[in-house]
Amino acid sequence: MSKKNKNTPPLNEADNNAQPRINDQEVHLDIPEDEIWTYQVPGLAAPHIGKPYKYFTLKKIVFTVTIVIAVALSCYFSILAIANKDTFEYETTDSGAYRLSKFSNTGVMTELNIDYVTTVEYDQITKEYVFTKDESKKVTEIRSYSLNCDDKIKTIYIGADVEFIQSQAFYSCWALENIEVDENNPYYCDIDGVLYNKDKTVLINYPCNHDEYLRKKYGYESESYRADSTEQYILDVQTYVVPSTVTTLGEHCFGYANIRTLYLPEGLTRMETLSVFKLHEPKDEWGNTPSLDNIYSYTATDVADTKFSSIEALGTVYNSLPEGLEYIGSDALSYNQALTYIYIPESVTFIGHHAFWDDVYKESGNLMGVTQINVAQSEESFKADVKTGDSWRPQYDYMLFKKSVDVIYSAQRQ
Repeated sequence: MSKKNKNTPPLNEADNNAQPRINDQEVHLDIPEDEIWTYQVPGLAAPHIGKPYKYFTLKKIVFTVTIVIAVALSCYFSILAIANKDTFEYETTDSGAYRLSKFSNTGVMTELNIDYVTTVEYDQITKEYVFTKDESKKVTEIRSYSLNCDDKIKTIYIGADVEFIQSQAFYSCWALENIEVDENNPYYCDIDGVLYNKDKTVLINYPCNHDEYLRKKYGYESESYRADSTEQYILDVQTYVVPSTVTTLGEHCFGYANIRTLYLPEGLTRMETLSVFKLHEPKDEWGNTPSLDNIYSYTATDVADTKFSSIEALGTVYNSLPEGLEYIGSDALSYNQALTYIYIPESVTFIGHHAFWDDVYKESGNLMGVTQINVAQSEESFKADVKTGDSWRPQYDYMLFKKSVDVIYSAQRQ
């Protein structure tokens, strides 16, 4: 243990600013500038005091060329990696045909044909992708999430032999504008770019970016569509009439669509999981803007045109979900904060978990959106006959907790 000299004065703030001392004497290093190199640390180059570096320009050029070569090689190997990966991945079905299980965009594809097993090679000479179809290998199935979150494909063509498309096969394809089905396909069809089963009883997929297709069709400029939000624009682009033949809204069928008004037929009996999930306008500098303002139901039984023409063509039109609806799947109508009114008809027997999640919010301390759920049945009969999942009602922040909106039982439809 070291001992402190009793004659050593204590340290104080003044000592922090004191000059270095040895034996209480200031130290000055008086080394001539032309001799300072002799005091260098062993192994280090002599300092260049007031002198230019030797070959400085040449070294700078070599360094720059090296960086350029490194970047070029990086780009080359990146392209090579993309070219060598499997753009299409398939599985063999029980019947000996093929199932598309995964699609990885080359980065430049905007259209996709799903009909035969296809291979892709990158031609190093032409710098283009070469697609080769084997027409002896038919694609008859498309697996769920085979096009997961693709942001390039705008049009999908479904071949005549595709007989089974799993739910959410085209999940969150952000650029997808329309899906076209070969007219000879006995299992599926499309109505103006929206995918249905052949007899049009199930709506399978309304493409995420279908509103872009409609803007082009009806002559609206994409860059100024917000300024065109007139009544006619809303009818042409943001209103959708589900045909009267439809009994089921498929899983995630309207997910992320830009629709403000939705007309449902009275014959609809099922709304599957995520079927009307988070309808909103495209992202802008403020984020997503909720777009689903209204859900109406109609009674006409001969409606085939999905474009709104007139109220008279739809028969009797009334607010919210249709009479005869039985099943509301999990998250079926969640994240639709522009909605303000929900009415659950007496026919409903099942409501999945989080069915109306986040349809309510607070603004300046006031509740907005779906602030209550209106139910046709009495409280006793609803609790006895309707199976409900966890948190099926919208919830909002209440002090330190989440509070569900009220249910109005034995309600009359608006």
